[in-house]
Amino acid sequence: MEQHLICLDLDGTLLNSKQEITPLTKKVIEILQAQGHKFIISTGRPYRASQIYYNALNLDTPIVNFNGAFVHHPCDMNFETFHETLDLDVSRDIFAKIPHLNIKNIVAEIKDRVFLHYHDEYLFEGFSMGNPIIKIGDLLDSIQEPPTTILIQAEEKEIPNIYKHFDEIYADHLEHRRWGAPFPVIEIVKKGINKAVGVKLCHEYLNIKQENVIAFGDEDNDNEMIRYAGTGVAMGNAIDELKTIANHVTDTNNEDGIAKYLIQYFNLEV
Repeated sequence: MEQHLICLDLDGTLLNSKQEITPLTKKVIEILQAQGHKFIISTGRPYRASQIYYNALNLDTPIVNFNGAFVHHPCDMNFETFHETLDLDVSRDIFAKIPHLNIKNIVAEIKDRVFLHYHDEYLFEGFSMGNPIIKIGDLLDSIQEPPTTILIQAEEKEIPNIYKHFDEIYADHLEHRRWGAPFPVIEIVKKGINKAVGVKLCHEYLNIKQENVIAFGDEDNDNEMIRYAGTGVAMGNAIDELKTIANHVTDTNNEDGIAKYLIQYFNLEV
């Protein structure tokens, strides 16, 4: 079989509800790696919060972070790092509208620096993985350079109004996507940026055909990646929209969905 590239979202996909890679999934990945197939992580998380899983799987490939806004290769310094940021003026305009959109909290990230508008113990703990520099306070004062991403926390009932506002005012400047558990937030990145952009960079760098790309995901930030892959696979716990566009639906992230699909696809004996 020709070499394949398997793209793995983290939360709700590779990781179970305990934020762990199950033993069966790890074993299947190791078998396929030994056969010459390649794996990448493609996530909304920053690198610092995904490095532990990159190392656990002994990866030697590029990694897609911030939903495609940042792609680099931890093992190859000759890989040309890809980093697309938001427009600073647009970002500051969003910060100024926090009180008017009933936004609960907002987080801006610039590579490994995290800026929280309001102190929130849950968000603080979640975004402190990897020991970034964290600053808390009015983002209009603290952000002086273009952020890689903006994350908005709001009550579920406020989400449609926030989406509507962004689509009306900022449609030419940004993309917005939902994260699932454990951090249900709206992530904002530069217009035209998504996971498929990062996956394309990776499979071309690895000289693997697009038709031999398999992608697994569960949320709407996996939409473009699932469509782009030669084979897009939605998890059993995925949102209905993703299941509709995917080529296949596997079991949930708590039922070894990735491992079961790959065992069948590659006809493995485990």
